[in-house]
Formats: sequence, C-alpha cells, structure tokens
Amino acid sequence: MLPQEIIRHKRDGLTLSDEEIRFFANGIASASISEGQIAAFAMAIFFQGMDAEEIASLTIAMRDTGDILNWEDLSLSGPIIDKHSTGGVGDSVSLMLGPLLAACGGYVPMISGRGLGHTGGTLDKLDSIPGYNSTPDNDLFRKVVRECGVAIIGQTGNLAPADKRFYATRDITATIESIPLLTSSILSKKFAAGLDCLVMDVKTGSGAFMTNHDDARELALSITKVANAVGVKTSSILTDMNQCLGHNAGNALEVREAIDFLTGKSQAPRLKKVVFALCSELLILAELAKDNQHATTMLNKALESGKAAEIFSQMTSLLGGPSDLLENYDKHLAKAPIIRPLLHQGAGYVSHIDTRALGLSVVTLGGGRTRAEDAIDSAVGLENVISIGDSSEQALAIIHARDESSWQEAAECIKQAISFQEAKEPDLPIIYEVIR
Repeated sequence: MLPQEIIRHKRDGLTLSDEEIRFFANGIASASISEGQIAAFAMAIFFQGMDAEEIASLTIAMRDTGDILNWEDLSLSGPIIDKHSTGGVGDSVSLMLGPLLAACGGYVPMISGRGLGHTGGTLDKLDSIPGYNSTPDNDLFRKVVRECGVAIIGQTGNLAPADKRFYATRDITATIESIPLLTSSILSKKFAAGLDCLVMDVKTGSGAFMTNHDDARELALSITKVANAVGVKTSSILTDMNQCLGHNAGNALEVREAIDFLTGKSQAPRLKKVVFALCSELLILAELAKDNQHATTMLNKALESGKAAEIFSQMTSLLGGPSDLLENYDKHLAKAPIIRPLLHQGAGYVSHIDTRALGLSVVTLGGGRTRAEDAIDSAVGLENVISIGDSSEQALAIIHARDESSWQEAAECIKQAISFQEAKEPDLPIIYEVIR
C-alpha cells in the first residue's frame, strides 16, 4: 500500500478499509510515514470525517501499535474500570474517584495526563506530593493496582505510540478538534489499559475545550458508540464547565481539596455531584451496583467509613509519597510565600465567569505550562474561587503567588474574567445529560 493513496481516498470522501487504516497507523508508529503525510491524513479526516466503523478501526489499530495491559494473571476480584475527562479548571475528580471506586470493589488502573493549555493535569497535581512516582515501571504499577485497587500514573512510553506521534502532528496542524480523531486518540489509550468499563466526563462551557454544547454532545455520542461497539461498556456524562468545578485551582491546592473531600472535612457541592455521578455510572456499568440509589449508598459508606481516604493514602505511599499525607498534608505540600484575597469593588452578584481565563491565571502564576519543557510551581493557584450567583461581598479568590508581580498579573486576569449584575442568577445545571 502507498500512504499517498490512502490519503487520496480519504481526501475524496471514500470510506477507508480496516487494512488501509491499520497500514497507516503502523506506519505512524514505525516512522515509515512522514510528518507531512500524517498532517495530510489528519486534514483529510478533519474535512471528510469518518464513519463509526472507520473510527473503531483507527482506535484499535493505534491501540495495537504498542503494549496492551492484561490483568487476568492477577486474578483480581473485581472489574477493571476507569474514567476520562476532556479537561477543566478545578477538576480534581480523579483523585477522589479512583479511591472511591476501589473502596466499592473496582480496580482502577488510571493512566492520566499533564495539564494542557488552561486546564490542570492530574499528573501535575500528584507530582506536588513529595516523592510520588507518577511514572513507575509496569511491575510496580500492577502491584499497586492489585494491593490498593487503584494506581494513577502517566502514559508509558509504549502505550499507543502511534497516537502519541499522531497527536503531536495534529497539535501543530489545527486538526485537534476533529471528532473522529479525538475519539480514536482518547479510546486507543484507554483500550490499551485493558478496561472492562469506561465512563467519559465530557465538559462543555467557558472552561472546556469543547465550549459549544452541541460539539461536546457529538463527541460524547461518538465515544460512547465506538467504545461499546468495540466491546468496552461505556457511558458518557455531559458536565458543566462554566465555573471552577471545585473550590480551588492549582496543583497542591487541589490535592488539599481532594484530601479534605475524602476525609469529610469539606466537599464542594458541584465537585461532589460530578464525582458521584461518574462513580455511580461506572458502578452500574460494572454490575457492582444495581442502580443509582444503590451506588450512592455504597459511595457514602466508602467516604464515611474512611475506606476511600485510606486507599488514597495507601496508593500515594506505595508510589513513593509520604505515609502520613492525610494527617499532615500541610507539612508535605508546598505553600506559596504570598497568599492574599482579591476583593471586588462594587455590589451585585456573579453573572458570568470566563473559566478559561481563570485557568490561564493559574498558568500566569506558574502553575501551568506555556511550553512542554516548563517546570511547574505546585504551590501557586487560586483558593475559594467565587461561583456564579455569589455575592460581590466575598473575595473573588485567594491568590497563592510566588511574588508580588505574578499576584498582580493574576489578579488583573481574574477581575477581567468575572462579571456582575444586580439580580442573582439561578444555579446552572451541573449534569446536562447521561449518554448510554
């Protein structure tokens, strides 16, 4: 086969065969196909699209270019389950979801990513824990999953390598937003983890990559349809990202918030609703709960008994973190030298938040990257971020900064991001739709 003929076929709107797609995926992984050809292929798909069978073929072909994790030899007592989020601001869901699911009988080998653009990355949050090894070898990864029921780590070098190269080219050729390519990219990595069940958290709103509701829904439908066709039981939940999901945004601050959530000290209502919705859907998919009411009872028990918090502590300790993190997180997690509230001059209630701008203010503080090689300051971020409908009498946020100039720069960004009006806005939905 010739790569240029496959590109031509898709450019002209033809349906590609499984053999053509597999040939191209293998060529991407082996570097026998050039970056220019990858870019042309991506652009052809961007404009011509793919049907569900083509997307499934591309997903499986990219999965098969690398390692596929298998858990059968561990004789685990429960199903292999996971969730994936399209990314947001103040989204620490994975840190609570993994231990909660493990406490309810699931096994969660969660392979997560770093921050991208204005969104925070789960790995960056975990890297704020001293000693935490987010890139363990396969033996340690499997050991932690077996003993704790959950391990949250980064993508290994040989997990869907075709996707890694394909994504890098898409990133610089304005083809990231393609629904078929997004679907296959997300699912190829998740399928390589050897999952039985998956739930997708597809976010929409000012802080989401898919700001348009219809686009987000189209992605959710595509992922759900393709994943189920391939044999991984999957649901997608469309959730709101028009404001910070939790109280905090910033790496160490979000780890603190996750620990407070698991220990029952403090639970942001929106964050809890999303965590419970995703967990419940997975427990039902995996046949660990018979319905939402049963799942909610299980989750509350896992929290109130302290089992979920204990599992989080055990996971972090086995992966190199401090054994007393739950009890002494103030001792272990970095603190910024400047911690000061940002006040609003004027009356009214919050009517709109540019959540993307809030995320970028954390990047401005040093809590995110503008280049892939940038180091992250885990101490900085936003605490107690204001929500839509809140009164202007409270602080917009407490800014944690490394120095005065970055505090001021973030403050200006936040002030521009938040609008007020005289009347109080009704609460926004948190869960828009569940797609099964």
